[in-house]
Amino acid sequence: MTLVVVGGNERMKKDYISLAKEKGYKAKVFLNMSSKVKKCVGDPDAIVIFTSVVSHKMVISVEEQAKKRNIPIIRHKNNSKAAFTQCLEMVDECTGNCRECNKNKLNSKN
Repeated sequence: MTLVVVGGNERMKKDYISLAKEKGYKAKVFLNMSSKVKKCVGDPDAIVIFTSVVSHKMVISVEEQAKKRNIPIIRHKNNSKAAFTQCLEMVDECTGNCRECNKNKLNSKN
């Protein structure tokens, strides 16, 4: 299972990858906007976006790719380990058939 992480802290990149690996996910982390984002999103099981540390342009680009491929998006304001763990739990709960996934949005209240 694959997961794309958009935004976050540069020093936490390895932590995001290792936490995802513990849950059984292979994670790709995009911290900054680049041409790779459009080409490398691929077809993951879910996308996690840390909204407080990412540009609107990058969010729009990733959301367009997710919408085309019907990929669920989990948004969180905080980019800490605890917040990422919460996001991973939300990914685990989502089977792809829930109403939130069909809307292509899962919003965290934190």
